[in-house]
Order: sequence, then C-alpha cells, then structure tokens
Amino acid sequence: MSHTFLLEPGKWMLQGNWLDQDALPVTVKGKILVAWNRNDWFTMITKLIFPQSDRAEISWQYRGRLNTDNRQYTFVLQHSLLGRVEGEGWVAPESIVQRYWVLSDRQRRTGFETLHQLSADRYCLSSSLMAGHHLMSLMEATIERLSS
Repeated sequence: MSHTFLLEPGKWMLQGNWLDQDALPVTVKGKILVAWNRNDWFTMITKLIFPQSDRAEISWQYRGRLNTDNRQYTFVLQHSLLGRVEGEGWVAPESIVQRYWVLSDRQRRTGFETLHQLSADRYCLSSSLMAGHHLMSLMEATIERLSS
C-alpha cells in the first residue's frame, strides 16, 4: 500500500486526545490540508481546536521538500505556539516519522511524530513535544482523508 498522506494533495480530518503534563486528556479535532507544487515542494496547513475546553486553537504551516528518492524530507514551519521550527522526516513502508526542533529556543523544545498507515485513507498519529529531556504534551489521534 502506498502512502497517501503527505505524498498526495488532499484534505484530512483529525480526531483524538491531547494530553499536557499534569493535566487530564482533552478532545482535539482538526483539519489538515496538503498541497504540492513544482519540484517536489509541499505545503501543509494544520489547525487544531479543543471543543470541550477553553484552550486556544493551535495552527501551523509547513513548507518542505521531498528528496528525489521519496524517502526523506526536510521542512520549516511556523507554529502558533512555538514560533519558527525546522525538521526532517522519513517515509517508511508503513509509517511516516518526523522530528522537529524550535529555533532559538532556550527551553530546547523538540518534537517527534509517527503516522502509522491503517489504510489508504486512514492513519494513526502519535505526537509528542519535549522541553529538554521532559515530555510536555502528547497527542494521539486518527486522521482520515476527506472525500473531494
């Protein structure tokens, strides 16, 4: 099965749970838009909301380039909470894995995400944010492609 998330343009819906350090899980929902343009460059825009919480929404916008071997990519992103971020990703046979780091950050915040493919239109996402050596938050969710 070939990957459809990130490697193809599309609209995706996210549903799951967000956990902050020392807090109960909260429901998270969101939408992801993936677009491609010339020379293997992609843009991905994500917006998350927390419908059962007064927590502010989170948004980010990626711009990245997939290497010609279609297995590794690099990206920069603007994150509504973290600011400027850089990262890298690998496309494995059954998952897409990426890590990122916040630029000019005294807290040394980094993140790690794994998207495990369940079907052509469905992935399981596990995402974490760390400050130094400590987990600060994590998200577990499913993402599903919306029909055009």
